[in-house]
Amino acid sequence: MFDGLQLNLGNLFRLSDAESRSISAENYRGERGKGGMATEGLGANAARDLGRPWKISPAVSIAAGKTFEVADIEGPGAIQQIWFTPSGHWRYVILRFYWDDEEQPSIETPMGDFFCQGWCSYAHVNSLPICVNPGSAFNSYWTMPFRKRCRITVENIADEDMVLFYQVNYTLCPVPDDAAYLHAQWRRTNPLPYKEDYTILDGVKGAGHYVGTYMAWQANNTGWWGEGEIKFFMDGDKWPTICGTGTEDYFCGSYCFLVNNQYQEYTTPYAGFHQVIRPDGAYQSQTRFGMYRWHITDPIRFREDLRVTMQAIGWRSGGRYLPLQDDIASVAYWYQTEPHAPFPALPDRDTLEVI
Repeated sequence: MFDGLQLNLGNLFRLSDAESRSISAENYRGERGKGGMATEGLGANAARDLGRPWKISPAVSIAAGKTFEVADIEGPGAIQQIWFTPSGHWRYVILRFYWDDEEQPSIETPMGDFFCQGWCSYAHVNSLPICVNPGSAFNSYWTMPFRKRCRITVENIADEDMVLFYQVNYTLCPVPDDAAYLHAQWRRTNPLPYKEDYTILDGVKGAGHYVGTYMAWQANNTGWWGEGEIKFFMDGDKWPTICGTGTEDYFCGSYCFLVNNQYQEYTTPYAGFHQVIRPDGAYQSQTRFGMYRWHITDPIRFREDLRVTMQAIGWRSGGRYLPLQDDIASVAYWYQTEPHAPFPALPDRDTLEVI
């Protein structure tokens, strides 16, 4: 029988012995036949005339400084779809995934950035693995297999309590021997030191493939900011094996993302320049951009190690390149074998802050 780990239109008709499960505030552990049984929750007062099962627990409140365990699942299985709707400051909501009882997370990133919303301001995304819909509906369709256990936590590092609506849809099924684990890592450099490349990812050890990049980029100079090239260093490379031709080219755009001399947003299945925050003539003085590139049909394969960098280049007088000192943040997405190398420590709240 088809194992049901990953479905698409080409095999959706095939039967499977996989078991479908879903975790939410109405069924905290995704147990069979245990949904809608809550007797208390954020909707209890609204349902006081109706009682159970009339939407007693649609969401959870996470106190300031506290961590909430969204899911703790015994495998084998795979996360197939996730929907989050968080309140509050999206950079102060930290998302972590742990595979198979590991102590260090394989995914650690502010929730907003994981869903291509690094500027804490809504921007529509219509892509295959990530969709963001009005008004703050964060959806992931990355397939995330695990063999023994999956833990998902959300930490609220803000000074205010927050509310989280969530649904984690998964399947319990066999996991193939060659299945790798999804990883995601957040980084930020503000400002980028003069004549230095921005590091999207470094220190990866093991075998796997790189599958995506999200960047939140603030331009601190006038003029074009995206002349720089992306570079992939694999398996001991001193010079990159893969080198791009320009920032907009890597994100599958061209000619400075301009139409009629204006930035033109776009969101597609594999790449997007989905967010442009323009100066307002007052305190919002810098232009900010959000863009993503998913390597779904062209994953970057590596066997031993991986490093990914992006140059930040504009133009100065005399037709010369200008190394930029911009505010740049990113999320790198990749699959690899475990164990993974430890991530750099997530910075403090002031360093995370959108300023």
